[in-house]
Amino acid sequence: MHLPTRSRLFTLCATTALLVVSASSILAADVTDKVRVRGTVISLDGDQLQVKSRDGGPVTVKLKDGWKLSSVAKANVSDIKTGDYVGIASLPKSEGGDGALEVLILPPQLKGLGEGSYSWDLKPHSTMTNATVADAVKSVDGSTVTVNYQGQDKKISVRDGTPVVTLAPATTADVKPGAVVFIPAEKGADGSLVANQVIVGKNGVVPPM
Repeated sequence: MHLPTRSRLFTLCATTALLVVSASSILAADVTDKVRVRGTVISLDGDQLQVKSRDGGPVTVKLKDGWKLSSVAKANVSDIKTGDYVGIASLPKSEGGDGALEVLILPPQLKGLGEGSYSWDLKPHSTMTNATVADAVKSVDGSTVTVNYQGQDKKISVRDGTPVVTLAPATTADVKPGAVVFIPAEKGADGSLVANQVIVGKNGVVPPM
């Protein structure tokens, strides 16, 4: 049997811890002082990250000491299994129920963290549901995922083409001009933004949350 070396074990543990910390911020959907910055990188200079927001304006985020970085990797609806812990942004459908805007499959270590369904600012009237998958059924035009949180069940349809991602490692070299980022930041009393996590797009996969 081939056993991993100590250095490989350390790298694996460090990577897992980094992804867990990054995902923790995404799951903190009910924290009111959070400002979610979405946009493309203008520059990264020391601890100053400048971003062109999705609204078109420049935003400066100060990165805290020891800030964490991760990327997103493409996954598929078929990867969603019963018992997985997921974060699903969704919108109400005119015919009833919710339709997914994106799905984030989270590490097992985060199961139960931030559990619930909260308002979300990806689109007007959207929600973020952090829950355990109770059932996933494939249909002709997509899938329906039943999730359970705090004793409640919620059915969310996931149409073909809906972004499905999981977390992956990244380096500061990936935080380059034009890279798409999602930053769970905190707004200070003076209006300045600080953050200790950055999620960056990589290999053509962008943070859909």
